[in-house]
Amino acid sequence: MDIILLERIEKLGSIGDVVSVKDGYARNFLLPQKKALRANDSNKRVFEANRARLETENAERRSEAEKAGEKAAGAEVVLIRASSNSGQLYGSVSVRDIAVALEEKGHQVDKRQVILSSPIKTLGLADVTIALHPEVRVTVKVNVARSEDEAELQSQGVDVMAQMADEDRDVGGFTEAFDPNRELGELPTEPTDEDEAA
Repeated sequence: MDIILLERIEKLGSIGDVVSVKDGYARNFLLPQKKALRANDSNKRVFEANRARLETENAERRSEAEKAGEKAAGAEVVLIRASSNSGQLYGSVSVRDIAVALEEKGHQVDKRQVILSSPIKTLGLADVTIALHPEVRVTVKVNVARSEDEAELQSQGVDVMAQMADEDRDVGGFTEAFDPNRELGELPTEPTDEDEAA
């Protein structure tokens, strides 16, 4: 289906471009969201009559998004989550969690503006892109940790999981005393006073 774009759409075109897309994409997304019009003669005339207004509205929205982007760029949000000892989260961090955390910091962000290729499932720092406008994108840091102290260490550049693994290695973990004379399946016995006297 041929359509006229009413705003810039990534990998498709900018305002006023006539592009061909699959029918389902046009009917289910572009047309209901008012991002495009069907490319017929009457719609082309309507678009050309309103082109200047559409372009000025887009420029205003872009300038507002740039102002908001300057405030949000480089922001860091801390999300406290439970995880296993290996750093795997019990659950995941989704776009909604990030949008809520940014709103708590005073940034006006909708969950549809958060671009996350896949949910965050491990502890650590992640860079997340926020699309405030089709032409304005900023990057924020998401710090996923088990506690505020860990989040502080991670923001300073410390790899908390590697540090924890080193501590476990130093301690030696849980080990049993080795008795070479013990039979297989036999439980180790506590040394008695008689054994120590011998």
